Amino acid sequence: MRDDHDRGSTNTALPSTPELGEPADLLSDVLQAVRLTGALFFLVDASSPWVAEAPASDVLAPVVLPRAQRLISYHVILEGRCWCEVPDGAPVALEAGDVVVLAHGDPYVLTDTCGARAGYSEDALLAWFRQMVAGELPMVVVEGGGGGGRISVLCGFLGCDVLPFNPVLTTLPRVLHLPRPLDGAPDRLTPLLDFLVSEIADRREGRRSMLLRIGELLFVEVVRRHLAGIRPGATGWLAGLSDPVVGRALAALHAQPSRAWTLEDLAKLAMCSRSALAERFMQMVGQPPIQYLTRWRLQLAASLLTSSEAKVSAVARDVGYESEAAFSRAFKRLLGRSPAAWRSAPQRATEVGAGKR
Repeated sequence: MRDDHDRGSTNTALPSTPELGEPADLLSDVLQAVRLTGALFFLVDASSPWVAEAPASDVLAPVVLPRAQRLISYHVILEGRCWCEVPDGAPVALEAGDVVVLAHGDPYVLTDTCGARAGYSEDALLAWFRQMVAGELPMVVVEGGGGGGRISVLCGFLGCDVLPFNPVLTTLPRVLHLPRPLDGAPDRLTPLLDFLVSEIADRREGRRSMLLRIGELLFVEVVRRHLAGIRPGATGWLAGLSDPVVGRALAALHAQPSRAWTLEDLAKLAMCSRSALAERFMQMVGQPPIQYLTRWRLQLAASLLTSSEAKVSAVARDVGYESEAAFSRAFKRLLGRSPAAWRSAPQRATEVGAGKR
């Protein structure tokens, strides 16, 4: 066990984390480490009948954002109604103000008629996305058969890391559907959406960069809305953030990931017994606290390896390992290749068991 949890120094290249006792922002901590990046954004203005299809993330990501391990797609219904369908899943009815997020790489269909398919080949779909990424198509896509039912949808695509460990994605459902807020409820999405629509219409220089950045903000706000709506008794990493026991332990691990934490140390901070912490953490997060720490350290290490020129030995120290050998063993055990090999060619999510606990 000591091999996986040795002391080390904290490097400034690591995500900014608070000292113990300060308010934690673990969602920002994770999204920074997994390199959330805007990739593509456009508006669909459609009329009935209308069908839009997208292939699986592992097929689409090399076209839209080649370095991304996972391509997340999300759609905001501005006007009209439609359906979102994934293979072997129940159709999800969407209406104006709703948001749908597909974070696990599934192929999917958006359509105004449940069960309808356009029948496009995968090659044809990829060719269309290549043109959109290259800026060869307008940012307002006009589709459909010219019927009376109008549908307006904002479509966003984001890239992020899945490996070694992305706790946000592991806790999101296969199809995340967020209905529009109730009248009078706080709504921070609407101002962002209004700004996006005006940027698309104005055709000002730099609008693509602006749209991608705001697209990232939209996704973060969607996750925050989902987090705010998690009910008592739910499990998962996001639910754990607000749990009085698990939340304290997570905040401590993220604040000082290179510290040689023990279960006893964490239990004292969480103000409970070791057994209570272990049981509660396992129930909420799906793995023991020290195993979570190991995976989080390796996620930080993977990010450093691909974003900096630091030596492997320095990365090992920065994330809490006294020896490069211990770090390399832990890294290879989880990811199937050495840190040096990862740096030269990071694995795609489909190469190993992405998201496995």
